[in-house]
Amino acid sequence: MDLHHLQAFLAVAEELHFGRAADRLHIAQPPLSRTIKQLERDLGAQLFDRTTRSVRLTSAGEALVEPARQIVDGFRVARRAVQSAGRGKTGRVRMGFAGPSSYLLVGQLGRSVREKHPGIELSLRSRTFNDAALRAVMDGDLDLAIVRWTVEPPGIDHRILTVEHHVIVVPAEHPLAGRERVSMADLRYEPFVMLPADPGSSVRDGFIRKAHAAGYAPNIVQTAPDSWTAMALVAAGVGITFSIDVAVNNVVQEGIRAIPLEEGMAATYSRLIWRHGDTNPALKAVLEASEEALPTPSLPPNAT
Repeated sequence: MDLHHLQAFLAVAEELHFGRAADRLHIAQPPLSRTIKQLERDLGAQLFDRTTRSVRLTSAGEALVEPARQIVDGFRVARRAVQSAGRGKTGRVRMGFAGPSSYLLVGQLGRSVREKHPGIELSLRSRTFNDAALRAVMDGDLDLAIVRWTVEPPGIDHRILTVEHHVIVVPAEHPLAGRERVSMADLRYEPFVMLPADPGSSVRDGFIRKAHAAGYAPNIVQTAPDSWTAMALVAAGVGITFSIDVAVNNVVQEGIRAIPLEEGMAATYSRLIWRHGDTNPALKAVLEASEEALPTPSLPPNAT
């Protein structure tokens, strides 16, 4: 039994028709039939029940399908890894990120890198907030990061990944839940659930600034370790929270309502950043993969 036999078996198992399987493999039907018979002799089991009208998998054939797919996929991954190594596309790329909106982006990028460049290890560092991520990229401790900023730092290249707007998240039965929009002034006496005061946490920092600009210090009654927990606490009626629309879309939304914030109508952006002039070929390959996995969205004319 070799790879050729397993590829032929899977084609017949998936098509359940020798003619279509032969067309798919770009061979004539008689050689395909001989290959299947040889595989059955090698395994000592009949893999297909054949009649003049139908082809069906036997129990032995059904048992072989998943292991055969794993073996064929393993050969495919091995081939890509060798080809990537031959093109210099091996190595390690270190990436920092934080927040549920970033988790989805990282998952999409990780899948693309795995498929296109299996020789590259994408080393992930979660809970790396803006200031720490920027410093780590600039100092060479990270190669990539997903961040938000108000002022572009020197020595950094970047690309916008998402367009975001600030929202207030309230329980579904909250008096404000039916509003089309709220202002920070409307929230003066509300209890808030907020993320920890991690340095560089742009969402919390933005909320504090907006509350102070509205003339009050927010009443934070509960700190949540992450956005998922914060949303669950809001749904339970502990308080309300400040977030971005992209983050809310990526968590369980039962029992909550996200309301646009008047002071948050101007868009903010999450960005993929890396050091200017970095010549790491693995980083270049990951950036190329990111352009397909995480394309830049449509941007307003004043986006920078």
